[in-house]
Order: sequence, then structure tokens, then C-alpha cells
Amino acid sequence: MDPRFIRNFCIIAHIDHGKSTLADRLLEITGTVSAREMSDQFLDQMDLEKERGITIKAQAVRMSYRHATGDEYQLNLIDTPGHADFSYEVSRGLAACEGAILVVDATQGVQAQTLANVYSALERDLEIIPVVNKIDAPMAEPDRVVHEMVQALGFNEKEVLWISALKGTGIPVLLEAVIARVPPPQGEVNAPLRALIFDSTYDSYKGVVAYVRIHDGVIRPGLRARLMGNGVLATVQEVGVFHPQLRQVDQLEAGEVGYIATGLKSIHECRVGDTITLDSDPAAEPLVGLQAVKPLVFAGLYPTSGNQYPALRQALQRLQLNDASLSFSPESSLALGAGFRCGFLGLLHMEIVQERLEREYTLDLVITAPSVSYEVVLTDGVMIDVGNPGELPPPDQVREIREPWLDARMVTPARFIGPMLEMVKQRRGRYKRLEYLEAAQSGTFSTESDTPSLDPRVLIEFQLPLSELLQDMYDQMKSRSQGYTSLDYEYAGYESAPLVRLDMLIQGRRVDSLSMIVHRDKAYQRGKDLVQRLKDVIPRQLFEVPIQAAIGSRIVARETIPALRKDVLAKLYGGDVTRKMKLLEKQAAGKKRMKRIGQVELPQEAFLALLKVN
Repeated sequence: MDPRFIRNFCIIAHIDHGKSTLADRLLEITGTVSAREMSDQFLDQMDLEKERGITIKAQAVRMSYRHATGDEYQLNLIDTPGHADFSYEVSRGLAACEGAILVVDATQGVQAQTLANVYSALERDLEIIPVVNKIDAPMAEPDRVVHEMVQALGFNEKEVLWISALKGTGIPVLLEAVIARVPPPQGEVNAPLRALIFDSTYDSYKGVVAYVRIHDGVIRPGLRARLMGNGVLATVQEVGVFHPQLRQVDQLEAGEVGYIATGLKSIHECRVGDTITLDSDPAAEPLVGLQAVKPLVFAGLYPTSGNQYPALRQALQRLQLNDASLSFSPESSLALGAGFRCGFLGLLHMEIVQERLEREYTLDLVITAPSVSYEVVLTDGVMIDVGNPGELPPPDQVREIREPWLDARMVTPARFIGPMLEMVKQRRGRYKRLEYLEAAQSGTFSTESDTPSLDPRVLIEFQLPLSELLQDMYDQMKSRSQGYTSLDYEYAGYESAPLVRLDMLIQGRRVDSLSMIVHRDKAYQRGKDLVQRLKDVIPRQLFEVPIQAAIGSRIVARETIPALRKDVLAKLYGGDVTRKMKLLEKQAAGKKRMKRIGQVELPQEAFLALLKVN
């Protein structure tokens, strides 16, 4: 097709601002999906996406639209995830487009993820079409939100479109704006093939299916393709487009978006961000730099029953076929038995993987508290990655420990600046800057007011260790700001810190699944809080159970779960006192023996307690 009549664009927004609903209306108005086939969040294929109301996996669709001039346009839409955990996938989706529709909720205004998406789009020089959605909602304040977008993001007030994605109001005008404002793709059909992979999935028959944007050249079935990032060769089995189901075509040309069935059996060989070229006529250089997606959060997954271990391994292998960012390796715990150490992109990614394993594969799992990956420099100069606190070498072998840090931004009403800055300081955060996104609607505002729109909203930028984010920060942030604060973050790098391993001893034995790496200044208080919480969640036994927190060989905190007392004298109704003494002595001997060999089973609440320590 003539590139002049092709438009490649994506929809970017903060979570729950109506991105998927807008995609539904575009599919309806262009006739891509009939009214009989239509359903809410049509492009979100997983049940979890529909239930949570979020996009987890990027989806693409080709739409045909007849312009008022009579020309037929090909519109390629990429619906990207909205959560910070999937920011790399969003960045690759933006790299495959020339334009983006920025959706802002008329009831909430600009949020942290809105700013992050705008910055990412501007870095790639995309044409941004600003849109205010939900203008028909009871609490909508479109005028205020437009003013906020003008002041915070630099848009012209006249270029902001007002729509209701739910009712379809303003959608035809939006389609006209996409054709008028988004530039057509630039590329040479006769140049060597360069196709950017912005997503991939696995099919049992076709192998790895790469979702691609063709920048230059032509791709047809039967050609020998090469992945420029790792040099892997593959024979193209099939090429096609999304309509929105996979539809096979004869070829894909420069400017088009579609899929390539590679026949590869490992999704790790076809990574997001890589460039596909032809082996017979290779391109000189790839489109964008390929970055390996590195897991930042680690947790242990264990089956509650030992005979489910093979089923868990098989489920993780199948799940990894469609999620290359998931990594896992076998590990064993004295308390929990055999399981796997899994790496995730973030907390949301971890929750989704756990829920999919339990739903789709009917597994009953125990997941340990998440930890981060540390860079440990040994005394001989060798650097190792430690994702499991139990693998941290002894202190005499460690020269330096580095932890991952984040560049974070927070959008909050001005009346919550104090609590937010205090929370950042308590979590070892470093304040960078503060900016008012809007002026107050009246000269003053009441701190007792429950209407956040009366406050000017503030952008707070700061740096924070990733480990502090995992420790219940979202709940603390929402409770301190009555739910009006949004947070976005991106990986910044590793920094050295005085860190130590805090071990938990239950009945004198170290439970490696409860170990954590903490800042030295916070180790005592964290240990004290944790043993108190574990005392509340671990069930009482027929013997005393001591719970201790230790740094190396030094005990820093202790609590004791008292023994349950069984009334062994209940069956006695009289007789000599020696009968009572014999029974009590027998009970004492049994408790002493049980304390030596007894096992304490840890419930899931014991691992969740690690997240709730303030």
C-alpha cells in the first residue's frame, strides 16, 4: 500500500484513564469488529486484563477508514500497557509508531504515568494528539484538565480534543485528527529489510510469532531471516496482519505493521527490541539498540504439596513461552521444600504470574516476600549478582554491596506535600525537585476539604532504592494521601550502600525464605518489628517456639510463641496425687522431645508479614 495512506499510532495513558475503551470505539467506528462480536476491552485477551481493567500484553490491530475525501486509509493501532513494570514494552511500541494519542481522564487529570509516557513519546519525536476522556462523567472537570495539560505538558489549548470513549462522543473527530496530524511512515521498499520486533508470543504450530513494524524492505514467506541482535537464523513460515485476529497475507512492506511466524522454538531467541533482516541482503545496522530485559524483583515460588513440583515446573516453562521477561531457577528451602526462584519486572508482574499459575494450572502456591537483585563486589574484585538473600557471601568476603535505585515521580494534591516528602525521607529517598502543575482555583484551599480539585496539584521528583518501594510503599502512599497520589518510576542504576543480611531463626533454625538484605541503620528496628509480626501469624504449637532476628551470629530481637497446654488431667476423677504427677511428667517429657524434633509449618501470612513492616 502507498505509505501516504498509512498511519501508525499507539494509545498511551495512565492506568484506568480509558485507553482500552477508546480502542473498542475505534474498532467499532471503523467496522473492524462487528457489533455482534464486540465486547468490552476487546483487545485485552486475558481474563485477568478484563477483571483488573488494565492492559498487560501489548496488542496490535489494523483498521481501514474511509476519509471524507474518499481515500482509504490503513490505520495500525498498538494498544500498549499502562503500568511502569512494562515500560520497556511501551518504549518498543512507541518506537514502532509515528504518532500517539495521549488520553487523560477528565475526572483525575494528569498523573505520574501520563508524564512518563509523554516524555517517552517526545524522546522519539512522535506527534502527540492530546485527548480529554470521560467528559460525560458526573465528576468531570474538562476545563481544569485542559488547563493542566497546557501548563504541565505544553500543549496548545485548541489542539486538545474532548471525547467520551464510553459513548463514542468525539471519536470521528479524533480519527480525522489522526489522519491530519500523524505523519505517514518513512521507509524504502527497495532497501534491505529492517523490521522492529515490538512484541512476541509463542504458537505450538508456528513457533515464535514476532509482532513487527516494517521500516524498510519487504518480507515474504520462505525467505531466510536473521535477527541482528544475536545472529539467529530462521526461515519465515508465514506473514500476516492483525484484523484483530491473525490474518495471513502474501507480504509485508515498508511502513506496515504485522506479524512474522519464525518457526523458532525459544522465545529468548526472538527478543523484543531486536531487528529482523534478510540473511541474503542484510541491513547495515539495527533500528534501535537492543536491551536485555533484566528482572528487578525476585521471589520464591513453592507448591504447598510436594507432589505438585513437576506440575509447577511445567507451568513455568509454558508461561515463559509467552513471557520472555519471566526467569526462574530451581531452589530448595528447609521450611518450604523444593521450589523455584523467579525473577519479575516488578510487583504487578509478580502478582500476575502467581495468579495465572494458580488459575490456569490449578496450583496451590506459597510465594515468599519479594527481594531485589544486588551487585556484590568480593574482596578479590569479582562481581556477582545476588537475587536471593540466602546466597549473600559471608561479610569477610564482601568488599561492597550495590543496590538498584529508581528515578521516581509522584503527582499529588498540594495539601499532601508534607506527608509525601516525609515518607520519601523515611525510605532513604533523595528529593530532586517540586513543580506545581496547576494553580489553585481559588486563592486558598481548605485542608479539611474532600475535593482534591480545589488543591493545586504538585509533581515531586525524587530517587529511591527499589527495595524500599517493595516494602508496602504503595499502601502507605495511598493511605497518607487518601488515594489521590499516583507514582511512576524507572530504573536508574546501582549505588553502593552499607547493607547487611537479616536472618530469621525459628526454633533455632534459620529460615532462608525469610532472610532479607536491609540497610544497617534499619536492621535492628526491622528485626524487632518482624519478630513481633511473625509471633502473631505463626500458629501456636504444643511446645514453645522462639523467633529470633539475627545479623550474622548476633541476635538483635526475640519473641516467644507460648506453648498450647493440653489438659491431660481431664480424664482423672480422683485417686492418689501421684497419678496426676505421672501424667504431668509424661507431658513435660513429650513437650521436651517435641521441641527438639517438632516442625513448625509457616503459613503464607508469615511471608506477607515481611511486606507490612514499616
